[in-house]
Amino acid sequence: MVAGLATVDSITNPDKMFADAGINLIIAKATHVDTKQKKVELSDGRKLPYDKLILGTGASPVIPLIEGHDLQGVFTLRSAPDAEEIRHFLEVRKAKKLVFIGAGFISLEVATLLIASKPNYYDVTVIELLSHPLPLMLDADMAGKLQEYLVEKGCWMKMGEKVARILGQDGNVSGVELATGERIDADMVLLSVGAKANLELAKDIGLEIGRFGIKVNKFLETSNPDILAAGDCVEKEHFITKKPVPGQIRGPAVIQGRLAAKRLAGYEIEFPGVLNNMAVKLFNKTIAATGLTEEQARQEGFETVSATVNSRSKHGMIPGVKPWILKLVFDRETQKLIGGQILSDSEPPVKEIDTVNALILGGKTIADLTTLMCAGNPDCSSEPSLEPITIAAEQSLQKLKK
Repeated sequence: MVAGLATVDSITNPDKMFADAGINLIIAKATHVDTKQKKVELSDGRKLPYDKLILGTGASPVIPLIEGHDLQGVFTLRSAPDAEEIRHFLEVRKAKKLVFIGAGFISLEVATLLIASKPNYYDVTVIELLSHPLPLMLDADMAGKLQEYLVEKGCWMKMGEKVARILGQDGNVSGVELATGERIDADMVLLSVGAKANLELAKDIGLEIGRFGIKVNKFLETSNPDILAAGDCVEKEHFITKKPVPGQIRGPAVIQGRLAAKRLAGYEIEFPGVLNNMAVKLFNKTIAATGLTEEQARQEGFETVSATVNSRSKHGMIPGVKPWILKLVFDRETQKLIGGQILSDSEPPVKEIDTVNALILGGKTIADLTTLMCAGNPDCSSEPSLEPITIAAEQSLQKLKK
């Protein structure tokens, strides 16, 4: 939407869809829940009775308390209205010098889409406190290759830098000052440094709250037996570490929504936890990751063994071959797969991250992966002898002897 490639209508469900499904859609804010009388109070004065209640209050962008965050021309991006405001600002103000604070996938996706939409028009700088882009998805070795590519495409990448303040003139943003004292001119600044669960209603109800959101059990039930919660407002458990995490991405939200409905229908299906598997396309490069990076695994106390394999989208004899890279991370003690990362010049190979995700959920080991047999076709996969998951497992197997 920010780059003008999609409209609000194209990404939102029409009211008719709910009506056709027999769902009573009410556009109002839930302001209070009376758990004794089991009624939800709305901003329009109505009170709705309930037998069971599901909270899906979502999350809001984190706005760092740095000087200048409230200047005109400083934006966050979480919702369709946010995107519309940014698009309007770009068009009306003719903004060219853009600074993105945070190098997560939202920042990079918006930055690259804007550059691609108007080649040689925008001057884009990306600032990240950590040492490399996509720090929650990629290790430094994989991220370094991505950073080189982004620089080639016209992004100024300032990694390992802290923003001291956002500069302004007459109430409008004019630049960003780094902790080093360096100043970067800016017509617009996009803040994308994370999100926090919307917990006002949950706290008003008196539900148990965890570090990252509403506490729920394996069936998404809260501390109140008649109230469930799902999506970005809920604290999740990481499948590998068993520790609480935010998990505020599309996959868990969709599955939790379905699972909550199944629970109301009487099913007993447990939510397995999250691996934070995600993918993003930046220019013609597609990136995906799941589980733990090698750096994250070591921080969690794992001794790791890993392998990085160069692969290709088709058999070497087929025209149009494009390269892609796979990295797998294993726990040396149990030899279980605990993470995977992909950088690809072709979109289809990126879906192999879902295979990696399933292998982690299945508790598969290095030895298991050396016998993984994949479907092959010269037009849509590399030679069977070069299938990268098995090659990465073979290489890791050899490293275990060292």
